[in-house]
Amino acid sequence: MTLPLAGVTAVVTGASRGIGRSIAHRLAGAGAEVALWARDANGLREVAAEIHALGGRAQPIVVDVTSSEAVNGAADLVRQTMAPTKIVVNNAGAVVRKPTIAISDADWRRVLAVNLDGTFFVTRAFLVDLTRSGGRVINIASIAGREGTALLAAYCAAKHGVVGLTRALAEELRAAKVSVNAICPGSVDTAMLREGMPGVAPDMSPEDIAQAALFLASPPPYGAPDAMTGSCLDIFG
Repeated sequence: MTLPLAGVTAVVTGASRGIGRSIAHRLAGAGAEVALWARDANGLREVAAEIHALGGRAQPIVVDVTSSEAVNGAADLVRQTMAPTKIVVNNAGAVVRKPTIAISDADWRRVLAVNLDGTFFVTRAFLVDLTRSGGRVINIASIAGREGTALLAAYCAAKHGVVGLTRALAEELRAAKVSVNAICPGSVDTAMLREGMPGVAPDMSPEDIAQAALFLASPPPYGAPDAMTGSCLDIFG
């Protein structure tokens, strides 16, 4: 069986649960060595154990993506202990559901820090690696990055920012053969959906999003063409 991602490292943020967990499993199943990043040490160990039990390779690394210092330190650890990094999946996210008038400064900063700052910090930390290998960046945005949703002003602002960052980086890195794409899911069966949109029936599972991520991460003929960059895959009705 051909493993399209054999011999490379994939960094997945927010890997301890939900969409990140499913993406980590998919990429490991395709042969990648997966650097599992999140703040939840116990959750990361569980995911790593699951991947190891299936014959894959994964290393749990506790890191807060809102800290550029922490991100740079974790990136150095990946370089020192793992295969060359060719794939970065920015999945870490946070949501606050409140009327705008009730959103505190701390709420606003946290949501933008996790969703937008984290995406920027992690991508920047691996740019040297990615440009050396013709790598792939996959940003998990949201339907909230394409449309507006009442009571989710901070989250919408952050995810619109992720979409804009995706498109700007795609143009900047085109000559270096680094593809930068985003996935914009609708309602996915995760704890974040239940927190941000209570009562909404999910349209899909985390595995559905992981399937799209595997396509974007994999080279031809297994996955996305090298020329596919700056795209935002809308996975909602």
